[in-house]
Amino acid sequence: MRTLTDISRDSAKARREQQDANKGDGPLARDTTAEANRDENRRHARAHESAIKHVTGRAAYIDDIPAPGDALHVALGLSPVAHGRLTRLDLERVKRAPGVVDAITIVDVPGHTDIGPVFPGDPLFVDDEISYVGQTLFAVAATSYKAARLAVKEAVIEIDEQPASLDALAAAEASDVVRPTHVQQRGDWQRALDDAPHVLEGEQFVGGQEHFYLEGQACLVTPSEDEGVVVYTSNQHPSETQKLVAEVLDVPFHAVTVETRRMGGGFGGKETQASPWACIAALVARRTGRAARLRLPRAEDTRATGKRHPFHNRYRLGFDGRGVIQGGDVTVIGDCGYSPDLSEAVVDRAMFHADNAYSLGDARVTGIRARTHTASNTAFRGFGGPQGMMIVEAAMDDIARHVGEDPLTVRKRNLYRPGRDVTHYGQTVEQLDLLAEIIERLEESSDYWQRRRDVSDYNARNPVLKKGLSLTPVKFGISFTAKHLNQAGALLHVYTDGSVMINHGGTEMGQGLHTKVCQVAARELGLDLEQVRITATRTDKVPNTSPTAASSGADLNGMAARDAASQVRERLFDFAAEHYALDREGMRLEDGELIAGHGESERRIAWGELVQAAYLGRISLSAKGFYSTPLIHYDRATGRGRPFYYYAHGAAVSEVMIDTLTGEYRVTRVDILHDVGDSLNPAIDMGQVEGGFIQGMGWLTSEELKWDDKGRLISDGPSTYKIPAFGDLPPVFNVELLQGHPNSQASIYRSKAVGEPPLMLGISVWSALRDALASLVDYRHCPRLDTPATPERVLMVAEALRDSTRAGSTQPETSDDPV
Repeated sequence: MRTLTDISRDSAKARREQQDANKGDGPLARDTTAEANRDENRRHARAHESAIKHVTGRAAYIDDIPAPGDALHVALGLSPVAHGRLTRLDLERVKRAPGVVDAITIVDVPGHTDIGPVFPGDPLFVDDEISYVGQTLFAVAATSYKAARLAVKEAVIEIDEQPASLDALAAAEASDVVRPTHVQQRGDWQRALDDAPHVLEGEQFVGGQEHFYLEGQACLVTPSEDEGVVVYTSNQHPSETQKLVAEVLDVPFHAVTVETRRMGGGFGGKETQASPWACIAALVARRTGRAARLRLPRAEDTRATGKRHPFHNRYRLGFDGRGVIQGGDVTVIGDCGYSPDLSEAVVDRAMFHADNAYSLGDARVTGIRARTHTASNTAFRGFGGPQGMMIVEAAMDDIARHVGEDPLTVRKRNLYRPGRDVTHYGQTVEQLDLLAEIIERLEESSDYWQRRRDVSDYNARNPVLKKGLSLTPVKFGISFTAKHLNQAGALLHVYTDGSVMINHGGTEMGQGLHTKVCQVAARELGLDLEQVRITATRTDKVPNTSPTAASSGADLNGMAARDAASQVRERLFDFAAEHYALDREGMRLEDGELIAGHGESERRIAWGELVQAAYLGRISLSAKGFYSTPLIHYDRATGRGRPFYYYAHGAAVSEVMIDTLTGEYRVTRVDILHDVGDSLNPAIDMGQVEGGFIQGMGWLTSEELKWDDKGRLISDGPSTYKIPAFGDLPPVFNVELLQGHPNSQASIYRSKAVGEPPLMLGISVWSALRDALASLVDYRHCPRLDTPATPERVLMVAEALRDSTRAGSTQPETSDDPV
């Protein structure tokens, strides 16, 4: 039982107040808004704009949207095999089933049948070849959800099943890839290896991850006038869905309107893979003239949609006696599933982040996109970056044990630094001192070196229970690596009562983007946040938008909103200077007033009065904002450029305890210091850091995807797939946002993105597990530990280490079957 000293002062006070009313001994949530009010640097901390709606159940998700009384419900017929030929599909009994109104297959699609988001390869329905278990064969529309589900079972399906390719390594060796192999290279990597005093090589398997959004894939489509439809969808990329629905229906884009108010989670799983269901529902709506609702049950959702890409990584690095890398060769092999989807960009980002925070010197990084007969893997928070970082973090631990140093010491020696500040893809790393400062401050605040001595002493005294400690940094590039996606638009209206409505191209999936954009508009116009309201993202308000992904939502859409608000503000200043005969110089909007002049000549005009006068003066009170990210470029032919506008940084210290007889373990303490520049909203950013870390920890520890030898996913629900729960929170969880370091680039108010970078802080948990296991061989080497590092995997590694010690070996075989 923990004492009150183990938790924060605020939590201790709250616990006393909740005595006998609160069950359990976990830490209580902090009041981040109250903390912010005590700290002037956090004055922009505000609650999520839908927070009260979330907790009271008033926030409307897709299934909460009322549908017309004659709306149809759509169910899908999915492939039961991973690979084969569809030889017969007879739906006559399906069409005669009770309640069935329509049943559709590939032959019923009037327009495009391939809805690949970037490259072709994603058929809406199977035509001939079946490529994974869960691929859509047909759809049924009925008067009730139950009737549609029952009717699906009446289909007569005959398939010539063929062997399935499920091994990404074998596919890579056979050059069975979804996109060509890509190489990034700087300097003579082979000479660096030949000249290095020491050379190590290693490999690892990094498992995938299910998005496990709370709201599954869902949409409601209503037919509109002429040939059009209105699509309500849980979707991170409404404009792409608009395009694909229009192409499937063979209608102009303007005939399709897509709306997304909020999602119950996305994490990348609704960037491309929300579109097929909208296309199918739209087909039904146009064919029947009735609204169509489609939502996937959890198991079908999990089987039919892609995951985070599993990766097989390899390194061969040369280094000196102090563990400083001279150069080497890194290969990352992404398991892409059956089609390209976004795999080209995902594996690219893994390559971009194969260095993490360290200079690789003269190095070659190769990215391979292997094809397997599984659902096409897709975007997931971090977008390949976390998988790329894993190989260099494994190397840091391995090199440290080889040269007999603490892993943190070796990590610090390899950080980007003056003279070693250019990445393997040619981008110069700025703010070189920032990451070193983050690590130094975290060392001190977490008492790393004293705890390192304590951990070593504990492990020397305890033969069964072993502690591990690790500090790992994060350097994550911010921008879409596809240059054209780095743009955003916004639409702002000021009404004659002074209230403001803002719309933009980003989507809200719980991350607080809408809140931040409202704050930007309010800040530019000098208003209280309550005077600004957001509206649902719609393709008929802001067109041709980019997905809400790549941690760029606030950067792009916040700047677009700022542009729109500043246009209105400048118009009002020009009007006020003439109408009220005021000095235009130094005019400003603050606290709901226009302020002009200084001292005795100061003049204040209420916002409402100013807006009303401007309207009567026929001044436009609406503006369209736009923003495109400057400076970025990347030449794919040469593998060089500046793909990222800036880098976000952070570091985490994790401590674990392992029972080496069972493999069970516990994360006992975590300390995080994360760089968000000048935060737009510290309360929301704090939540993103905490949530991102836990999601990253889950990816690397408990979330195991398992397929049988026929390619059927068997971890398809919460009973077989384990995301972190409340009890998995570390008892001591200290999170701090770095203060006083604004972004070096001209981002929105010099803030930094915070959506994806914190996820990679979870790598510190995996590294700490390796550290604990290394104590079984007196830290002579660091064992291979594939992920997810489940208790079973940890136990197998511990047993192998003990066996090697008994046999007198120091390099046991510890790899296991990644599938």
